[in-house]
Amino acid sequence: MTAHVDVMELVSRMRSADEAFVLATVVRTVSVTAAKAGAKAVIRPDGTIAAGWIGGGCARGAVLKAAQDALLDGESRLVSVQPENLLAELGVQPGESREGIRFAKNTCPSKGTMDIFVEPVLPRPSLVILGASPVAIALADLARYFGFHITAAAPPADFTERPNADLLVEGFDIPETYSAHCYIVVSTQSKGDEAALRAALKADAAYLGFVGSRRKIAVLKAKLAADGIDAAALARIKAPAGLDLGAITPEEIALSILAEIIERRRHGQRQPAGRQSS
Repeated sequence: MTAHVDVMELVSRMRSADEAFVLATVVRTVSVTAAKAGAKAVIRPDGTIAAGWIGGGCARGAVLKAAQDALLDGESRLVSVQPENLLAELGVQPGESREGIRFAKNTCPSKGTMDIFVEPVLPRPSLVILGASPVAIALADLARYFGFHITAAAPPADFTERPNADLLVEGFDIPETYSAHCYIVVSTQSKGDEAALRAALKADAAYLGFVGSRRKIAVLKAKLAADGIDAAALARIKAPAGLDLGAITPEEIALSILAEIIERRRHGQRQPAGRQSS
């Protein structure tokens, strides 16, 4: 697929399927270049171009490297491919970044300049909420505003109202499709605490929070340890879940939990002011 419409159709399909990819767009060209401003390409995480075209080998390597980096840190970047003499005039080396622009050398005979905007499109983060407590319901409501894909899991009889979730699961069986990019909160309010924790511990989640007192989680951990659950796995449980905001109401507790999840998710993605990645 090389037509512009094909690129945008694929972008729409991949967004709907929650697939990760990069959309690369040529935003400026100077002198002779194979691709012109407006050219687009969809790049998959494995580095293959799924649709579109942004030029030949002169720009491909630099763009693919920038695409991989963008998928890792979630940040867009601008790549400027220029002939060696122009880089020398600017006083930059190939691969160097300055003021948000990553420079690369154009080795093709055309000696043109291309600026390509590299934009990562990442799947929505997955939030799995085990339980039907007021905190669980409030957390599902709040997390939707922050773009999470929400799975609510609990026995149907426990729900006094339908949670604002993308997926409802009967019981505490977490879908196997979830990976280290998901965030799990157990908020069962004594209705199946142990069963929910056992299910949550099977997933290699980026965050596992338990809504309950330190005394309750200590008792549960002791029981799970006695049943052979690994100590390292139990140590992953954050209890009580949430940042210490002095929260009291279900809505406030939900806010503290979501704040902690966002803090965990964004850790390492922000660089100190003035630093540029290379």
